Amino acid sequence: MIETLKRLVEIPSPSGMTDEAIRFAEKELNTLGVSTERLHKGALLATFPGKSDKARLLTAHVDTLGAMVKEILPSGRLRLTQVGGYAWTAIEGENCLVHREDGEAVEGTILVHQSSVHVYKDTNSAERTAANIEVRLDMNVHSVEEVRELGIEVGDFVSFDPRFNVTQSGYIKSRHLDDKASVAILLDLAKDLVKLELPHTIHYLISNYEEVGFGGNAGIPSQVVEYIAVDMGALGDGQHSDEYTVSICAKDSSGPYDLTLRRQFTSLCKEHDIAYKVDIYPFYGSDASAAIRAGYDVKHALIGPGIESSHSYERTHQTSLDATRELLRRYAMTTMGE
Repeated sequence: MIETLKRLVEIPSPSGMTDEAIRFAEKELNTLGVSTERLHKGALLATFPGKSDKARLLTAHVDTLGAMVKEILPSGRLRLTQVGGYAWTAIEGENCLVHREDGEAVEGTILVHQSSVHVYKDTNSAERTAANIEVRLDMNVHSVEEVRELGIEVGDFVSFDPRFNVTQSGYIKSRHLDDKASVAILLDLAKDLVKLELPHTIHYLISNYEEVGFGGNAGIPSQVVEYIAVDMGALGDGQHSDEYTVSICAKDSSGPYDLTLRRQFTSLCKEHDIAYKVDIYPFYGSDASAAIRAGYDVKHALIGPGIESSHSYERTHQTSLDATRELLRRYAMTTMGE
């Protein structure tokens, strides 16, 4: 599961540029004999047949935070516009790739304009904004014309170096654990689902526009009754979640999640000794809440591994991935209403 996660986070896939990551998930599932189809929006739908046509849907998203080239500056540096929501300070100093129209990439580094303390008095005090965060290209370019000769243009995607690392103590540090950790969990869980006699058909929706708010809200089979978003639990002051358990969301910015499903998840955790925490995320939305807003008549829930420093350089622990996977496996084996 961790090796799959490593391979996945190293595929650049900011929202809007996710085809390679979708192909990765597609290949992993097809290798297991799982039937898949591409949706018009680019997402991937996979099906695990069960005894009943009354279906469940598990979704996780491969799209990540990123940026686009907003402007080519006279200095030869690039100004950015964000893809997804994050603080500029979260990417300052990060290596990046600028993805040209032809599919090739140019390396660079994201820096505040006043980065040298030997030159600028306000290096520490300067507010980090779209106006002074720049990409310094690793090419000998010093003008707009020279940058354009490289094939770089306004609208080119910019992806961030994930810096994936697993410690001896079991911590996983990387960008884009939101939500590629959950995708890796689903891909690993598929190895069990293809062998189990499922009481209900299960669909996977590998979503590709969650970070910009409209992933997971289309292409949902009509038989789906329960919609489970598998996404991160956010950690911080006032939060109950941690990096070692599966997080079960009671409420986020969209409102409460289905109480029946929440109680089913907590009961499964208690019955099978799965470490869990129930939490509320005030500044959060999921593919499940996007589906509800789109008008789907489904019960919806949100669970996932606890992720420290979300939308920055993130961290979780292997035990959190394991707990999430085990809860989903137990859920897949139950009959609706249990």
